[in-house]
Amino acid sequence: MNRVSKNLMNAWLSMGTRFLPFADAATPDLPLSRLLRLSLIQVSVGMCLVLLIGTLNRVMIVELNVPASLVGIMISLPLLFAPFRAVIGFRSDTHKSALGWRRVPFIYRGTMLQFGGLALMPFALLVLAGAGQSGSAPAWIGQSAAALSFLLVGIGLHTTQTVGLALATDLASVESQPKVVGLMYVMLLAGTIASALIFGALLADFSPGRLIQVIQGCAVATIVFNGIALWKQEPRRRVLEPVEPERAPSFSETWAEFIRQDQAIRRLLAVGVGTMAFSMEEVLLEPYGGQILDLTVGGTTTLSAALAVGGLAGFGWASRVLSRGADPFRMAGYGALAGIPAFMAVIASAPLSSIPLFAAGTMLIGFGAGLFGHGTLTATMRDAPRNQAGLALGSWGAVQATGAGLGIALGGILRDVGGAFAPAYGLGEAAGYHFVYCSEIALLFVALVTMIPLMRRIGNAEAKMAVS
Repeated sequence: MNRVSKNLMNAWLSMGTRFLPFADAATPDLPLSRLLRLSLIQVSVGMCLVLLIGTLNRVMIVELNVPASLVGIMISLPLLFAPFRAVIGFRSDTHKSALGWRRVPFIYRGTMLQFGGLALMPFALLVLAGAGQSGSAPAWIGQSAAALSFLLVGIGLHTTQTVGLALATDLASVESQPKVVGLMYVMLLAGTIASALIFGALLADFSPGRLIQVIQGCAVATIVFNGIALWKQEPRRRVLEPVEPERAPSFSETWAEFIRQDQAIRRLLAVGVGTMAFSMEEVLLEPYGGQILDLTVGGTTTLSAALAVGGLAGFGWASRVLSRGADPFRMAGYGALAGIPAFMAVIASAPLSSIPLFAAGTMLIGFGAGLFGHGTLTATMRDAPRNQAGLALGSWGAVQATGAGLGIALGGILRDVGGAFAPAYGLGEAAGYHFVYCSEIALLFVALVTMIPLMRRIGNAEAKMAVS
C-alpha cells in the first residue's frame, strides 16, 4: 500500500463508527470483512428482485403487451413459497448433517434453485414474446414456463435469504445481532441500487437479445456471489451430537410456543398489512412511468435505484435512532406516516407531468418502507425466544413476503379493474394506477391503527421501568 492509500485509510478509520454505518456490528470473532462477504447473499437477492420486480414487469407489460393482472400474478408467484420461510428457519435451527453443518446445505439448495429459475427464464420469455405469431407455440406454454421460472427463483430467494440471516445471527454476538441483521438488509438495498443502475445502462438500447444476456449474467452472478459468501463461514461440528432420549419438539409445537408470546399475532398482522401497503405499487411504478410519463426502459429501471436509495436512507436513520433504545414500533409508525405523502406525490405527478415529483415520491416510498421494515425487524429480533433465531426471522420474513406477494398481485388486478371502469366515468389512462395508490394509503392507515396498542404497550413498560 502506497503512502497516499495509507493516509486515506487512516483518515477514513479516524472518522469512527459515527460516519461508518454498521461498522460497530463487527467484532474480533466476526470482522467486518467476513461480515461483508457473508452479506453477498443479500446482494444476489437484491439483484434478482430488481430483475423480477423492477425490469421484467415493465418489459412484459409495455414491450410484450402482457396484461398487468397476469404480470402481477406471475411476479407474485415467487412469494407463494413465503409462508414456508418459518419452516425453513426452524429446519435450519434443528438440522443435523453428517458434514457438521446446519445452515450451509439449505443455502446451497436455495442457490441451485435460484440459478435454475434464472437459467430457464430467458427461453420462457422468448416463447412468451412469440405467442400468437404464425408457427409459434401456444400462449399457455410460454406463460407456464415463465411462471415456473419465477417460482423457482422465488423458492431459492426465500431459502437463501432466511437461512443466510440466521447464519449471520449465529456468528454474531447477542449484543450485535440487531446491527448485523440491519447490515444484511442495507447490503440488500445496496445490491438493489447497483443492479438497478447496471440494468438501466445495459438496457438503455432495449432488445430481446440484450435482455436475455442480462438474465444469464444474473444467473452466473448468483452462483459466484453465494459461493464467495459461504466460503468458510459456518464452523463444522466434527463430533456429532448424541441423540437425546427425549423427543425433539415438532414445528407445530415450536410454532405454538412462539405464537403464544404477548401480542405476537398483532405484531405479525402489523407487518403483513404494512408490507402490503408498501408493495402494491412495485409492479406498477415502472409501467406508470413508461405509459403515463413516457419514460424509457432505462429511465424506469433507475426508479428501482431511487426506491432503494430511499430505503437505504430510512434504514440508516432508523438504525441510529433504534440503537439509542427507541421504540421500534413507533419507528415503524413513522414509516407508515411517511408513505402517505409519498403516494400522494406519485399521484400528483401525472396531472402535473412532473418526472422530478414522481422520482421524489418514489424515493420517499422507499424511505418509509425502510423505517417500517427496520422497526418491525428490530422488534422481532428483540422478542425472539432463545435458540429460535431461524424461526423468528423466518416468521417475520414469511409474513412480510406473503404480504408483499398479495400486495403485488392485488396491485396488478386493481389496476386492470380500475382502468376498465375509467372510460365509463370519463377518467384518464392513469385512473387504474391511482386507484391502487389510494388503496395503499388506506392500508397504511390500517397498519397505523394496528400498531397503536404495540406502541402504548412498550411505552408503558418503559415508564414502569423508569419509575422502579
